[in-house]
Amino acid sequence: MLAVIAFLVVLSVLILIHEAGHYFAARMFGVKADEFGYGLPPRVIGFVKDGKKWKRVKAKDRTEYKNTIWSLNWLPIGGFVRIKGEGGEATTDEDSFQSKPIWQRFLIIAAGVIMNWVLAAVLLSFGFMIGIPAVMDDLPAGATVKQREVTIMDTVNGGGAAEAGIEPLDAIVRIGEDEPKTIGAVQESIVAHEGQETDVTVRRGQEEMTFTVTPAFMESIGKPGIGVALVDTGIVSYPPHLAVVNGVVLTGAYTKSIVLTFYDLFRDLLHGGGETVESVSGPVGIAVLTGRMAQRGILQLLQFTAILSINLAVLNFLPIPALDGGRAIFLIVEAIRRKPVNRRLEALIHNIAFLILIALVVLISVRDVGKFFSG
Repeated sequence: MLAVIAFLVVLSVLILIHEAGHYFAARMFGVKADEFGYGLPPRVIGFVKDGKKWKRVKAKDRTEYKNTIWSLNWLPIGGFVRIKGEGGEATTDEDSFQSKPIWQRFLIIAAGVIMNWVLAAVLLSFGFMIGIPAVMDDLPAGATVKQREVTIMDTVNGGGAAEAGIEPLDAIVRIGEDEPKTIGAVQESIVAHEGQETDVTVRRGQEEMTFTVTPAFMESIGKPGIGVALVDTGIVSYPPHLAVVNGVVLTGAYTKSIVLTFYDLFRDLLHGGGETVESVSGPVGIAVLTGRMAQRGILQLLQFTAILSINLAVLNFLPIPALDGGRAIFLIVEAIRRKPVNRRLEALIHNIAFLILIALVVLISVRDVGKFFSG
């Protein structure tokens, strides 16, 4: 239940911020927003300012009001904004999306992903003010570090740790009777327990958990191991002015990493699969991961939300029809041709792409159910 609630809250925040970007950019350029809704249709209820009073808008009311309808909808997943003329209609109305110059339409489309980047930078900046988990490598001047520990960044099948139930982001507390504080000490303790059933205690959020693992020789590393990748971490904070700077810098670093991951994904798809393809998660996987972050604490959830926001920004601006990036490409083509692409053809392309994307989401979700809930 925690996973579902955390997922709905995080996803709603990310999507509403995204849609708010479109809304405010549209209003800035004099484009009318017909409706701004929380959740996905069908509509439960809406309200619109009619003259000096607010009027209730019923579920089936399709009246075109002068002002924006603010609505609550049945499916509590994110939200949406309906911008007048975005579908190709009302091309001559002064307050229509289609009547505006290409550069204004481009900014309205791009405003959603810009807001997701801004949200990530704000969350990370705030996180650095109070302290968030970070890797200890090459920290800039001014950093304050607390709670240094060795954290498991990844697990591999066949090493024993993953099979025992140890997860990425678990922090090592004890190995047998040892309490190692550095990566080197952890590795020495693992070597010392080679071939022996050993209790490994980790901290997951505020809870300590113990798993039994037998360290064994691993050819991939040339020494005994339990199948984990380790990193030195700590709770890192900065003075407010440095927190903002480092929050923006980290947003850029995460963006670069996510862009490269998408590059690897498409490369692997062209070559028939790969590790990057296998690591992709859909809504089910993201819900599970969000729940895990919520269990680990507000700091981890805050950081995870920032990363999801950047993921949403990058994904949305890929040059794929039905996404914001695909719509931006059509505007660029219009600018080059000096006339718009046939509206029916563009709508058809977006609709087909949307159906393909939905099919992919369903397939990935089915795979996620097997991956996260089997056994």
